[in-house]
Amino acid sequence: MSEKQVPYRYEATTPLSEVVARFSRLEAGEESGEDVRVAGRIMLLRVQGKLAFATLRDWSGKLQLFCLAAVTEDFEELTRANLGDWIGAEGEVVRTKRGELSVKVARWSLLARALGGFGDKWRGIHDPEVRLRQREVDLWANEGVRERFLLRSRVVACLRSLLAERGFVEVETPVLHAIPGGGLARPFVTHYNSMHADFYLRIALELYLKRCVIGGFERVYEIGRVFRNEGIGPKYNPEFTMLEAYQAYGDYLDMAELQEHLVAGAAKAVTGGTRLSFEERELDLTPPWRKATMTEVIAEVTGAEVSLEMGLAELRRAAARLGVELKERFDAGQVMSEIYEKTTEPNLWGPVHVMDYPESVSPLTRKHRSKPGYVERITPVAAGRELGECYSELVDPVDQRARFAAQAAEREAGDEEAMVTDDDFLRALERGMPPTGGIGLGVDRLVMLLADVHHIREVLLFPALRPEPVQSEDGGRFEGETKPS
Repeated sequence: MSEKQVPYRYEATTPLSEVVARFSRLEAGEESGEDVRVAGRIMLLRVQGKLAFATLRDWSGKLQLFCLAAVTEDFEELTRANLGDWIGAEGEVVRTKRGELSVKVARWSLLARALGGFGDKWRGIHDPEVRLRQREVDLWANEGVRERFLLRSRVVACLRSLLAERGFVEVETPVLHAIPGGGLARPFVTHYNSMHADFYLRIALELYLKRCVIGGFERVYEIGRVFRNEGIGPKYNPEFTMLEAYQAYGDYLDMAELQEHLVAGAAKAVTGGTRLSFEERELDLTPPWRKATMTEVIAEVTGAEVSLEMGLAELRRAAARLGVELKERFDAGQVMSEIYEKTTEPNLWGPVHVMDYPESVSPLTRKHRSKPGYVERITPVAAGRELGECYSELVDPVDQRARFAAQAAEREAGDEEAMVTDDDFLRALERGMPPTGGIGLGVDRLVMLLADVHHIREVLLFPALRPEPVQSEDGGRFEGETKPS
């Protein structure tokens, strides 16, 4: 069929899952007397003389096409279709004598020709280079991949619904920032030609959302992409999706309850309950979750008693005994946090809210109301991975300016992830910010948990990959190019 004959549209198709549901009661050999129009890709084609059987797939499911030379228009042309071709078909719904629900095709149209293949028709595609770089192939060739991304879509929709039920308003804030802020991370830098200035892809959503709270949005959130110029790994991708929400008049305990509500609600929406299996081990997300201080969980996992009260020298000795390497410039809070991250967090199955972080590693968090040197920060951990953060937000502009100054000193000493002073945010804080709780929730990590996958690239449609090598005329790679990963 020539390109000119390919239609511009194909009207009134019925999802294949709907056809299966409507006609599921047909008995073997029975005809329904009803015609349907369906469309999708041909994923399997078997020709047996004057009969042909094709497996048609759309995004809702699959169904057999039953084609007979005496009934199907352009039968011979249909038997020459490529695997992966998009076609539209119409005909009566029947169940074959062998019991297969089918559309007995009377008429069909080629909608798009597939010039590239979709792997082995039985085993799919397993080469990660093809799967990740050509995700459009992976989505068709491998069972369950598309369903995982549909699950992700349902998770995001559920999060929005749950927040709306609690009165939160969704907003959008800038992706390009004049200075990097809201987190401890190395940013991506770009140049704004018309302003003759460098700008930064945002590393967090936080500071603009807090300015919304100052402006009178008492419950506000954003779900958006953030960017961190760091490594790629099972839990990390340079661009990822965060949900951040801020609630006036709340504190970190209120936000921990909200975090539980969101995670448990998403689990119910996509798995039917709050008990699930991850890495062949049960994980119960039913609220309320246990709460324990950083000091307590370190002691439980390692047997070591560590706290800020020990002082820097003793904390360093404790880290050495536990095999934790430290940078020379680390203060007591950074040492304690490093011990926790290297020895304890990966071993917490949870879910558990790890409470009360050192002040020096939490530059945007309010000081603890009763524990000097600590702040009111909670990290929810499940299956050995941090899902997000909960905070009593720092609302004192004088304290915030001092924290920024300390971060600037860290940056001057060589810490590329330390914050810089954000004068616009400080000016906003000086207008007055009420007591506020905030959360950050890693959407990708939540989806990983609910889909029971162990690498972030499996829940990102198009994860970060090194550029494909350019082939030279003799088939080799150009000098200096590396193998993609």
